[in-house]
Amino acid sequence: MYVEMKHINKTFDGFQASKEVSFGVAKGHLAALLGPSGSGKTTILRMIAGLDKPDSGDIIIDGARVNDIPGSKRGIGFVFQNYALFRYMTVADNIAFGLQVQKKSKAEIKERVGELLQLISMEDLGKRYPHQLSGGQRQRVAFARALAPNPHLLLLDEPFAAIDAKVRRELRTWLRNMIEKVGITSIFVTHDQEEAMEVADTVIITNQGKIEQIGTPEDICLHPQTDFVADFIDAARYEAMMAVK
Repeated sequence: MYVEMKHINKTFDGFQASKEVSFGVAKGHLAALLGPSGSGKTTILRMIAGLDKPDSGDIIIDGARVNDIPGSKRGIGFVFQNYALFRYMTVADNIAFGLQVQKKSKAEIKERVGELLQLISMEDLGKRYPHQLSGGQRQRVAFARALAPNPHLLLLDEPFAAIDAKVRRELRTWLRNMIEKVGITSIFVTHDQEEAMEVADTVIITNQGKIEQIGTPEDICLHPQTDFVADFIDAARYEAMMAVK
């Protein structure tokens, strides 16, 4: 496994947000943390990113325990649900930001930004500002910015939450294709089961700080292992979605 959480516990002001959380994500796979609001999925993501520290347990990335390693040193790219783009920077400058922090040369930055603009099909929009873009375009820029420093792991916190429903399905397919093309191990948080089932290789169901079930979308939907998963997942909806595919 490329990413492993081993017996993770985390408490905030007396509330236990993570209870003995353990799971693994294989290298190159796209995993979804799926559950209702308050189920602990974002806490898990933030601990992997180094934004929060577990009270106990081990976080392993590429074979190394990273609990005491700052998030900036973990080789992680993070995509926030609200894009978090710099309003007064152009698209190109937003993408270049992480490379500038790494003190890359101007030539390297120009080349990498050009590659990423091409990857997200926005070659002609590098000089635009975030307010001149659609929601879907902003999310593509956020994705490119996260990839710019060549991270080994990509984390996405409800990446489609701020996007119009009409654009969401198209962007889900785009994201899946881009992650496969880049080949980066990725974990994303969502409360939308259709989103998780359509995009992820592995689905991790969270509930009240615990892991309820881990499996492929098909296994989760057709073979629920707990009463919560059976109630939470709509198997008929999944079968209809697969039929359309």
